[in-house]
Amino acid sequence: MTVLVAGLVLFLAMHSLRIVAPEMRARVMAERGKNAWLLPYTAVSLAGFALIVWGYGLARMDPGLVYAPPLALRHVALLVLLPVFPLLIAAYVPSRIRAAVGHPMLVATILWALAHLMANGTFADVILFGSFALWAVIDWRSARARPASSSAKVPAGWAGDAVAVLGGLAIYGIFVAGLHEWLIGVSPL
Repeated sequence: MTVLVAGLVLFLAMHSLRIVAPEMRARVMAERGKNAWLLPYTAVSLAGFALIVWGYGLARMDPGLVYAPPLALRHVALLVLLPVFPLLIAAYVPSRIRAAVGHPMLVATILWALAHLMANGTFADVILFGSFALWAVIDWRSARARPASSSAKVPAGWAGDAVAVLGGLAIYGIFVAGLHEWLIGVSPL
C-alpha cells in the first residue's frame, strides 16, 4: 500500500500545484521558459503514475475488503462510465460540450472514480479511486473559481461534439469489449 500512496502523493501533488500555488506555473514559465515547467512536471507525474500502477497491482494481491458492493452496482457503474470517454475527448476538442461543462477532464475523472467506487470495495480501491474523486472535486471547484479561458467559447459547428461523442463511445465500447480486461486484468462485465 505504501507504493500506491507514494504514487498518489506524487501524481496528485503535481496536479494540485495550480490549486495551491496558481502563480507558480506562470512564474516558472516566464522566468525560465515553458520546458522548465513541463519537463519536471511531466517527469514527476509519470513517476507518480508508474508508482500508482505498480502499487495498485501490489495492493490487489492482498485485498482487504472495506465494503461489498451489490452486483447491481456494477451495471450502474457501467452507465456512469458512459460519458467518461466523450468528456475526455471534449477536453481536447473545441466543442459545445467543452464550453458547457467547462472542465470536462475533471468531470470525467469524478465520474470514473465514483463508478469504480460503486463496483469495487477493497481498501486499495477506496484509496485509489477515493483519492482521485476527492482531488478532482477540489480541482473542479478551484478551476471554476478561475477566470474563464478563451478556449471555453462555443464553436460555430457541431463537428467537435460529434468527434467527442462518437469517438468517446467507440473507445468506451472497446474498453468494455475487452481492453479493460487486457490492461487491468478484470472484465467490467
